[in-house]
Amino acid sequence: MKPGLLQIGGFPPEVQSQIDAAFSRVHLADVERDPSCAGEIRAIVTRSNLEVPAALVERLPKLEIIATNGVGYDLIPLALAARRGIVVTNTPDVLNAAVAELCIGSLLALLRQLPQADRYVREGRWRNANFPLTTSLAGKQVGIVGLGRIGKDIARRLEPFGVTLAYHGRSDQQLAWRFEPDLVVLARDAEILIVAAPGGRETARMISAPVLDALGPDGYLVNVARGSLVDQEALLAALRDRRIAGAALDVFDNEPDIDARFFGLENVLLMPHIGSATQETRAAMAQLMLDNLRSWFASGRVLTPVK
Repeated sequence: MKPGLLQIGGFPPEVQSQIDAAFSRVHLADVERDPSCAGEIRAIVTRSNLEVPAALVERLPKLEIIATNGVGYDLIPLALAARRGIVVTNTPDVLNAAVAELCIGSLLALLRQLPQADRYVREGRWRNANFPLTTSLAGKQVGIVGLGRIGKDIARRLEPFGVTLAYHGRSDQQLAWRFEPDLVVLARDAEILIVAAPGGRETARMISAPVLDALGPDGYLVNVARGSLVDQEALLAALRDRRIAGAALDVFDNEPDIDARFFGLENVLLMPHIGSATQETRAAMAQLMLDNLRSWFASGRVLTPVK
């Protein structure tokens, strides 16, 4: 008999067919319609940008594993899972390169104003005047907030541009790059501040008004982590008043219903949370998620547990 599995969110057809072949799948609507099926659910499969409510986990007495398709796990009730002995897995490493690529690409698009340049050509304005000068990445002071797997990949990709790197995190990792324990000081020293730290209560709103003020009117912010890390009201005000030069944002509060005030700002590059959204990366993420589930039900072990 197939193990019962609760699916939160959708997956591509090729992934869905594998889930359906190995598990007896239900959705949240099925649990609401027939509460008795909650007693048969042994696994949850989800995406890292979707919440797994604690109240839902409490309703599933036989739940053994929560497997998320993504690196983030801030929307999963980890403390409750630990108390219940529920294993939680994510999909680290396989998405590092894609997120780092997007970070570098969006930074270059922000500094060189590539979306504006595209519009300039399309609208026929090049015939009348050259496009305004923009800003180089070469030689800049770059601060990275959060130097985990993705943060390190970003740093390594930045080095060939001749930037000077520093980072802020929970501890000094004794790396070639300078560790800065004070986030405001990191922002003050940086011309570009990149946010790559994990979400959760410990990091919520860490990019605050004082941090943005320290970054200053010539500074740029890039966020490829979680919207929750940034004080969004403070960021909107800083962009509007030109207290920072600009921002490239792949993540927001209340995605995808983001604050409409962003739409009227020319100094911000907006992206629809596409850090890992390449065909190759999403396929690898889904495969690792499925491998964690299969391994658990075959051997009682998983490949990439959240610790």
